[in-house]
Amino acid sequence: MSDKIKIAIDAMGGENSPKKIIEGIKISLKKNKDNFFYLYGSKGLIESEIKKNEINKEYYQIIDTKDIILDNESAFSAAKKGKESSMWKAIESQKENMTDISLSAGNTGALLVISRLILKTIVGINKPALAALWPNKNGMNVVLDLGANIDCNEKNLLDFAGMGSALFKSLFNNKSPKIALLNVGLEEIKGNDVLKKTFATLKNNKNNNFHFSGYIEGNQLMDGNIDVVVTDGFTGNIALKTAEGTANFIIKGLKKSLNIISIIMSYRSLKKFRNKLDPRKYNGAIFLGLEKPVVKSHGSTDALGFAYSIDTCNKIVKANLIEKIKSNLITIDT
Repeated sequence: MSDKIKIAIDAMGGENSPKKIIEGIKISLKKNKDNFFYLYGSKGLIESEIKKNEINKEYYQIIDTKDIILDNESAFSAAKKGKESSMWKAIESQKENMTDISLSAGNTGALLVISRLILKTIVGINKPALAALWPNKNGMNVVLDLGANIDCNEKNLLDFAGMGSALFKSLFNNKSPKIALLNVGLEEIKGNDVLKKTFATLKNNKNNNFHFSGYIEGNQLMDGNIDVVVTDGFTGNIALKTAEGTANFIIKGLKKSLNIISIIMSYRSLKKFRNKLDPRKYNGAIFLGLEKPVVKSHGSTDALGFAYSIDTCNKIVKANLIEKIKSNLITIDT
């Protein structure tokens, strides 16, 4: 087990858990046996699902926990009373160096607050960011922040640029990703003071860890010309929800408007298009800026989506993301 990636999983977080958690692990193990899972939650419920899915004991250990943090609990209430919960114990295992990374499909706000309480932030970073993968014409890009920080200053956005580039390099083995700031226009004079100051610093940045490509507008996010898109959490979350809603609208519209004959004639193209927009393939947002990596799976995803988030965990640990982040950070001259 010593050579395996050790993943701590909050087995009770999210809809239809632990059923989808265990089924997701089974799917993941079919293509990758490099992981060992520490499963935190109700031992009886977890064992029942493991028996159904016939998962070998060499790939997991169950840690029985008393409490569950509910999706409708406030973040601070959950953090205050959740020390015996599956979420808290999973993250705590990283602090004790028992595991390499933690994964939860539970309450996002609670996960962020608890992660910050238990795990220290990387020196020089005061606001961890929530990053995720986003499909584009040429593959995928990284977008951050997606809601962890509503208000951001220049230092925060610079940290996001460094962390986002480190994540992209870790996942896609790209030595110099292209970074852009999300803005209301492409000209340097556009945007608020925070964006303008961040633009000036990135433009003059001598760090060779990434290439700064200026501003990007919302209608260009999926063109595939940028690898990492940096924004504040308020704007990023709205952009994410808008993109998700648009994708669902397109898919549902196609189903209604196409007749049987046209569906048969264009089956391959439609299947390829549907797979491109399948949110399960991009499941697994990452909290960047902590001394240990924490991954958030979408609460409503299914077993396949959870399996994709396990894949993300494996790649993050193997690529040594935390050290890459530390070497990518940008300092502001004072």
